[in-house]
Amino acid sequence: MDTAITQLIFQTLSAFLNIYLVLIFIRILLSWFQTAQWAYSAMSFLSPITDPYLNIFRSFIPPLGGIDFSAILAIFALQFVARILTSLTPVSTGF
Repeated sequence: MDTAITQLIFQTLSAFLNIYLVLIFIRILLSWFQTAQWAYSAMSFLSPITDPYLNIFRSFIPPLGGIDFSAILAIFALQFVARILTSLTPVSTGF
């Protein structure tokens, strides 16, 4: 029973990280269309969700030439953590 609960927790965290990764991708893509009203309303929804995480990386990697390279590092870090969680997920025996 312990293995099933642990597996559920790891799978849930992994799914959450994958959804959060998609939200970050959408946020980055929408930043290219800042003047469009539809993009602004979507960004106003996503910014409070994604910016706290992205600001961690922006604090030590400033934008260069108007391009925010910190988002790339943030995505790699999130993928790394998701892969670690996936590799740590215990395998059930199928009983």
